[in-house]
Amino acid sequence: MKRSEINAAIAEAKEAFERHGWTLPPNPKWDVTDFGLGDYPKFGLLLVNLAEQPEYCEKLMYVRHMQTTPHHYHGAKKEDIICRWGRLAIELPSGKSQRLQINGEWREIPPNEIIILNSGERVTLTRNVLHAFWADSEYAIVGEVSTANDDVNDNFFKNSQVGRFSQIDEDEAPVALLINDPMRPNP
Repeated sequence: MKRSEINAAIAEAKEAFERHGWTLPPNPKWDVTDFGLGDYPKFGLLLVNLAEQPEYCEKLMYVRHMQTTPHHYHGAKKEDIICRWGRLAIELPSGKSQRLQINGEWREIPPNEIIILNSGERVTLTRNVLHAFWADSEYAIVGEVSTANDDVNDNFFKNSQVGRFSQIDEDEAPVALLINDPMRPNP
């Protein structure tokens, strides 16, 4: 990804967060990725890590219309995906029925069903549940609350060409450093 594209994505998300009353913490931890596919408008995601603890984490995400987070699952992480604004589509391409909690109630999800979450609705995804998601509205603001997060070792993508983090082409100065940024100083 070009740094200019990352900077523009951060500005766009900040504006949407402010418009809808989501105040970010001081020095937010940004994460912008095109999943190594080179097409951020089609395959991309912007996240802000709000809490990173050994037992749990919390993220706020900005998803553009039809911008897909590719099919993946987590071997260790259990997560609640919460649509905070807009509509979020979640695809579960398992080929078999799955029993999941939606808004705290257990539901049997038919094979290959696309779940639409409206503002305020949530789905609980347990370990090893293959899923992809995108905004079914102009954009969506999405929350994630989960068990401990390991973005490096606990994202398993269906497509072997997909990677969790992007290579960055430094075509302009960064407006913020990303969690995986080579320019970020070591703690």
